Formats: sequence, structure tokens, C-alpha cells
Amino acid sequence: MDDDPRVLVLGEDVGRLGGVFRVTDGLQKDFGGDRVVDTPLAESGIVGAAIGLAVRGYRPVCEIQFDGFVYPAFDQVVSQLAKLRTRSGGTLAMPVVIRIPYGGGIGAVEHHSESNESYFVHTAGLRVVACSSPADGYRMIQEAVRSDDPVVFYEPKRRYWEKGPVRLGPAADDLPLHRARVVRPGTDATVVAHGAMVRVALDAAEAARAEGRSLEVVDLRSLSPLDLPTLVDSARRTRRVVVVHEAPRTLGLGAEIAAELADACFYELEAPVQRVTGYDVPYPPSRVEEDFLPDLDRVLDAVDRTFGY
Repeated sequence: MDDDPRVLVLGEDVGRLGGVFRVTDGLQKDFGGDRVVDTPLAESGIVGAAIGLAVRGYRPVCEIQFDGFVYPAFDQVVSQLAKLRTRSGGTLAMPVVIRIPYGGGIGAVEHHSESNESYFVHTAGLRVVACSSPADGYRMIQEAVRSDDPVVFYEPKRRYWEKGPVRLGPAADDLPLHRARVVRPGTDATVVAHGAMVRVALDAAEAARAEGRSLEVVDLRSLSPLDLPTLVDSARRTRRVVVVHEAPRTLGLGAEIAAELADACFYELEAPVQRVTGYDVPYPPSRVEEDFLPDLDRVLDAVDRTFGY
């Protein structure tokens, strides 16, 4: 926002309160109410206003307060935002970022713990990304704001309180927004994850090390487009793959990854791609959410299954 006066933030309670997770805390004080706008409780209006602002040359960053609140804006996102660049023959940029805190693990009530990324991954015209660490959160949001394509930016809410080193300037190992990252090299099997599940995958890899197995962990970062070359390269080296996500299993992102890897690596894989996911039920009450979410034991069980072939 310092570098580009066209960047502005809008959403419910993003200004005076600083957002329910305090991500935008202090921004209204620094940049004023014209650039950090507290909106009515109307997600369709938030995204619709952002589309109009983008048409006029601004670069709006919307906050959807919780994942389950995005549905009133679904028509604006899918029918308008995702299609305007194509509809205009590429002449109209649509630099809108929609920030969505997503996922479970914080003991929230209904509509506050959903993983609805597949809806938007299935929507042509959108970029969909998910950060998993402080460093990637810092770098990826800047890349998203600079993009002339609309970006749905998923933030795993139970990782908001994690701390880690952040380089403020460019670095040699910075990745483009659409690239996956191998966060832990390994030789025996690949575990693919995004968002909050990256930490679960890393914990599983550490536990597997004690059993003499070397797991490679790939952080997708970009859910659409997928960085298939990185995934294929890892799958060909380890020959076993487990995909982890907390969204329900049916038609989740893991199914697409499994299909792509089966197409590209059929003769190199030693076992079918395994999926560790949430279940095909509405997100449960907080007292049983730990039974719903993938955990270390379920990941290791899936790894064991790949060695059963």
C-alpha cells in the first residue's frame, strides 16, 4: 500500500477493528478510511464493489471474514470476476485479491471452519493460492496484489499465530506465485499438502524418520494452476504419493492430483496415489473436529498403504 496508491482494502471490520484475526490491524490509521474501508455485512457487495474498482484501475484486496461466508459472493466471483478478462478479449485486467481465512482447528461454530477451495479451483479464470508459513504469507500476498488476474488467497486460520523468519527484500530462492515448493526432501514417498496441512505433513515426515523412512513434503502453494512439473518430478523420484487436504474427499483437490500423476507417472509409481482428507459430511461441531481433520497418524497409515503394493 505504501508502494502503490491504487491498492486498497475492503471488508467487514477490516478498519477500526483490524479484522477478526487482526491481519489488517493499524492499516486504517496509516492509510485512512478511503483506502481501508469497513463495509456492510454483504459479501456480494464487497466483491461487486471490488470488481467496479478494478475496472476503474484500482487494485482492491477484499477480506471475507470466514470461509463459510463467501457463498453470498459466489455469483459475483464465478459469473463476473472470473470471466471479465476473457469477456473483454484480454483488454481488461481484473487485479482483485479475495482473502479467505479457511479451515478448521480453532473450535469455531458452523460456517467458520470450511475448506471450500475446490469450488474456486474448478472455476476457470481464477488463480487460487494457499500460504502455509509466515514467509510465504508475506511474499505471496504481495505477488497476488501485483497480479492482473483475480486471485483467491486462502489463509489457514489456525496458523495465524505461528512465527517465523521473514525476509523483507527479494531473495534468490523466492518462488513465483504459481510454483510449488519442496519443503522437505525425501526418497521413499511424497506427501503433498497445502495450507495448515503442510505442518501435519512435516510432523508425519519427522515421525517417519524415526521408523527409517524418508518422506518428501511438497507444499502446493498454488492450487490453480497446479505446479505439475514439481509434483511429477517428486513422484518419479519417490514412486509413492500421498495427498493430504482437510476438505471432503469427493472431488477434492487430491482427486485431481491423483489423476494427473496417474496420467504422467503410471509406469513409475509403485502404488496408487493415496488421499488423506476430511470426510464427506458438513463440518462437524468443534468438540469432534479433531476426528474430522487429517492428522499425523492418518498420514502415516496412508504412507504404510503405499508400501503394501
